[in-house]
Amino acid sequence: MSDTTGSRTAEEDIGGAAGPALAVPRPARGPRPGVTLALTSAATALALMAYTAPMVTLARTAADLRTAPSAQAWLLNGAPLGLAALLLVAGSLADDYGRRRIFVWGTCVLGVTTALGGLTDSTLLFTLARVAQGAASAALLASSLGLIVHAFTTSRGRLHASGVWGASVSGGIAAGPLLAGALPSWRLAYAVLGGAALIVAALSVRGLAESRSAHRGRPDLAGAAAFGLALTALVAALTLGREGWLRAPVLLLLAAAALLTAAFAFVEGRVRHPMIDLTLLRRPLFLASSVGGLFTGFAVIGLFSFLPTLLQRTLGLSPIGTAWLFFLWSGLSFVVALFARLLNGRLSHRHQLTLGFVLHAVGVLAMLGALDAGSWHRLLPGLLVAGVGSGLLNAALPLLAVDSVPAARAAMGSGAQQSARYIGSCAGVALTIALVASAGTEARGADVALVVSAALSLLAAVVLAVLREGKRR
Repeated sequence: MSDTTGSRTAEEDIGGAAGPALAVPRPARGPRPGVTLALTSAATALALMAYTAPMVTLARTAADLRTAPSAQAWLLNGAPLGLAALLLVAGSLADDYGRRRIFVWGTCVLGVTTALGGLTDSTLLFTLARVAQGAASAALLASSLGLIVHAFTTSRGRLHASGVWGASVSGGIAAGPLLAGALPSWRLAYAVLGGAALIVAALSVRGLAESRSAHRGRPDLAGAAAFGLALTALVAALTLGREGWLRAPVLLLLAAAALLTAAFAFVEGRVRHPMIDLTLLRRPLFLASSVGGLFTGFAVIGLFSFLPTLLQRTLGLSPIGTAWLFFLWSGLSFVVALFARLLNGRLSHRHQLTLGFVLHAVGVLAMLGALDAGSWHRLLPGLLVAGVGSGLLNAALPLLAVDSVPAARAAMGSGAQQSARYIGSCAGVALTIALVASAGTEARGADVALVVSAALSLLAAVVLAVLREGKRR
């Protein structure tokens, strides 16, 4: 491997007063695989719990913050915006400046900003806190897989560890809404999650071994700025689009997003140490990882981020009732992701993604008409099938991210795939809300959103099916 392990050294005087003092470094402490996996998985689960907590409390949160209906997308999109904007640069920083350092700082900042989010009293401050949560989550998520790759040196060990880590994503998605729905106040959920994140950060200081890429680069600040601004312009355009896609502000924001994306590509092709190595786009596995992440966010997370709110509005479900209903989807996703490693050798990661998208499409199409009929029972089969599909996606994506890049750039590969995932999530949430708002009734809008989600999933399945894995370089 091209990683180096960082640790403290001590000088020991040898030889007494008459002899010279020789500096003898202590042996470097190696990583502890079990502890590394436990801490990275715990932090990942907490990040996803904070991410998904507003799904079942959006109505209460919007009421307390006096958020206008047209601005509610920002309450959901703050965290994915921060995640998508900083995942790439966080991955590069982790590789170059130390994965443990970035992980610990990210987990610590996640704890502080999550707790502060529960204390805000306006839509703007809450959204800013959520963006900061997302940025902190980007740091810990992008460095997690790099830490795992460094701690587990065999292919079998990495396969197992990446599978457990992928299951922690599904577990966090499942547990976040349950916690938020069970507590008497949405603010209390953020206090609990913030405190838990600070505990994990403290344990990580001594529990993790430092590692970094052998060749340290300089942070790509110009690329980070161009990418973050492009994403912000895109999300703003999609959010405003619900009031008319041909209005001047929407068209200007879309044009700005396109120009900034071109500027980002220009910068990345010329800097010595880019956020994302554009030559990776020649790797079919890297393309599959990016496409899988993008459409998981766009078709799956985007829909399921707003669907709980629709259920509360149309079926009159309580937050905790909605959380338990969606636990059928997220809980099954967790179980499937945990045991999906049994498919190794029988089904490639790319084909596993393809199957996951097909199952998601089948599941959401099975839910058509349930809200219009006023029956939550009709949602059950679709939630179960979609849960299996989501579990396959969450299990395959981290494995493909690690497998698609050289080991020294594991954090970059992880950051690129997860960045694509949350770009898709931002766009998916805004698109889902816009579709519901323009459909006349919320029940009809839900059906439109379900059909669009299924179509996007099938498109992703087709793209992944035709991609050739090719030879690893």
